[in-house]
Amino acid sequence: MARQFVSEQITPIEGSMDTRRMARGEPGLPARFRWRDEEFEVAAVLDTWKETSDCHHGSAEQYVRKHWYRVRTGSGDEMRLYFERQARSARQRRARWWLYTFSPATEEAP
Repeated sequence: MARQFVSEQITPIEGSMDTRRMARGEPGLPARFRWRDEEFEVAAVLDTWKETSDCHHGSAEQYVRKHWYRVRTGSGDEMRLYFERQARSARQRRARWWLYTFSPATEEAP
């Protein structure tokens, strides 16, 4: 699979958020989302991790900036998604879910 850098916003489909993750204080990974006017379904979560950095207020605490997910879609594509805990700007305050990379499914030769 050739991984393509994307870095574009995705739109979660309403009502498809993973409430189990939300109960643990994590963002609710959408089971379905839109990207470039196409709907995708998350068939499997392959990996998860968090990106942290120092607190901006001077304490020694670490702050979780992003929650990352490597997923496989129902069509076999592999995607790296992330949730940004703090909006990039006031104008983008609703833009929290992003598609970072996209690896299209490959067709197996007969």
